[in-house]
Amino acid sequence: MALNLLGLNRERFEALCAEMGEKPFRARQMMRWMHQSLVGDFALMTDISRGFREKMAAVAVIESPPVLSDATALDGTRKWLFDVGNGNAIEAVYIPDGDIDDDEPGARRYRGTLCISSQAGCALECSFCSTGSQGFNRNLDAAEIVGQLWHANRGLSADLGIERPITNVVMMGMGEPLANFDNVVAAMQLMLDDHANGISRRRLTLSTSGLVPALDRLREACPVALAVSLHAPTDALRDQLVPINRKYPIRELMAACVRYIEEAPRDFVTFEYVMLNGVNDSVAQARELVRTVKAVPCKINLIPFNAFSGSGYRRSPEASIAAFRDVLQQAGLVTTVRKTRGDTIDAACGQLAGRVKDRTRRAQRRSGESRV
Repeated sequence: MALNLLGLNRERFEALCAEMGEKPFRARQMMRWMHQSLVGDFALMTDISRGFREKMAAVAVIESPPVLSDATALDGTRKWLFDVGNGNAIEAVYIPDGDIDDDEPGARRYRGTLCISSQAGCALECSFCSTGSQGFNRNLDAAEIVGQLWHANRGLSADLGIERPITNVVMMGMGEPLANFDNVVAAMQLMLDDHANGISRRRLTLSTSGLVPALDRLREACPVALAVSLHAPTDALRDQLVPINRKYPIRELMAACVRYIEEAPRDFVTFEYVMLNGVNDSVAQARELVRTVKAVPCKINLIPFNAFSGSGYRRSPEASIAAFRDVLQQAGLVTTVRKTRGDTIDAACGQLAGRVKDRTRRAQRRSGESRV
């Protein structure tokens, strides 16, 4: 099987060039052709010797996972379904935003965010997430992760006339990124590398459900902006909604967040909180949430629940979301309500499903439970 160069960080690429009798700068040249000029054909890399290009073409490829479908919503949100083999498929979502980026004064008005998947399915089984309901098959390798960004940049640059239109990347697609630590870190290092995508650490966000030891490892290996899927103010409720909480309870997670901020590019953590009608959206629970996060510099992102088949949950009414938000804001917490984007093509937060040959047999188990 040919080596996919999209998954090689600079160190590994330079080592490969050395093995082929080439100097390290050739790796940096080729990385710029792939990730910045978005070239997938060695023959087009005109400032590299033909002999080296031919040697590389004999052992390696530059390619993203094949695309099974490509859908665009009326609001401009776009979703790709990628084939990652053996009956598995994963999804990535592009979200355009015309607003000024308040975090970087003077930045261009256009912002394009890509939500990237890290696993085929997810083993964590969060009850309100479509990905979690379908089970887990395998981790994606670094080339499959970076390939989603590479394909999106290529397609969108041609359609929009914008060079490398993805300005922000969020590891919030299918899967728990920290459960695929080595491949995700390798992919993010490529996204950050100035000879590759050159995304700033402030514009690369990893979202986790709270794998505390891996979060500490990330702090040392590749600190980027951090989002934590909290979704409940107490352990009793979070144990139900986010089962990994039974292993790493809220108190441990909050302490890990404080440690992480010491090395992070942002001086706060974003806590994601999906709004579930009658489950976690009361004013009393908002007050409890204030107490829960008080030791962590943070922002709260309230996410109206996006329905999917069989979830059993309903979205909180707008009045409940507003009342919950008001409690947080009155307590001095910066709080936003996420605008739902792409729900007409099942591309909104929590809706990514893809297609997974479930090794965990989750659907089979749930079917059996429903008959009891």
